[in-house]
Amino acid sequence: MACAGLTLRAVLFDVDFTLAKPGPDLGPEGYQLLGRRFGLELDPSRHAEARAAAIETLEKHPELDHDEEIWVLFTERIIRGMGGDSDRAYEAAVEMTRGWEHAHNFELFEDTLPVLEELRRHDLKIGLVSNTGRDLQAFISHHGLEVDVALGSGSHGKVKPDPTIFQAVLDRLEVEAGQSAMVGDSPEDDIEGARSLGMRAFLIDRENRFPEFEGRLTDLRALPAALGLPVSES
Repeated sequence: MACAGLTLRAVLFDVDFTLAKPGPDLGPEGYQLLGRRFGLELDPSRHAEARAAAIETLEKHPELDHDEEIWVLFTERIIRGMGGDSDRAYEAAVEMTRGWEHAHNFELFEDTLPVLEELRRHDLKIGLVSNTGRDLQAFISHHGLEVDVALGSGSHGKVKPDPTIFQAVLDRLEVEAGQSAMVGDSPEDDIEGARSLGMRAFLIDRENRFPEFEGRLTDLRALPAALGLPVSES
């Protein structure tokens, strides 16, 4: 379990779209139902395109400070892109953003628990680091995750890729950057941010968004081998 010449001791994970995905209430039909409460007729078939366009225009705080308003405006762009281009789009966005605060609105990917259990079998520490104001402890409890440390940008104050949020998790784990690896779905936030500290980093690309990214993983099942861990026989 070598990592940059040191023994691998910990693996950090992003949460949304890495370990968990939004449930129905946060998906295309959820937007449609919420929109109707605000007099908006949203087209679920336009959700993917609207979300992709919103991602392209998403701007983080210039100092990488955590700012919930950024996510409200991001959600408003999705709503407008789905056909809700009216004065009530912002109100609807505020309500939808609140839905992301609740653990029950998320579902774990089927490979999440088996892979976390596999890492535990190798005595690795596990940390979560997420750009969210959500209560991660409530999320962990709701989904039955066994992790050592969890830190969201809301409580830390800075968002990924700011290196301080990764370092704060490593400090709590009492692990050096060279003894750790990061797994996430964002090349900038997760991969570049972690590597700036000297961590190994692996891109999880479940939707084949980055086919040219070297070393990407299409699901978590490939992670233990990518880390150089002996594969357990089932």
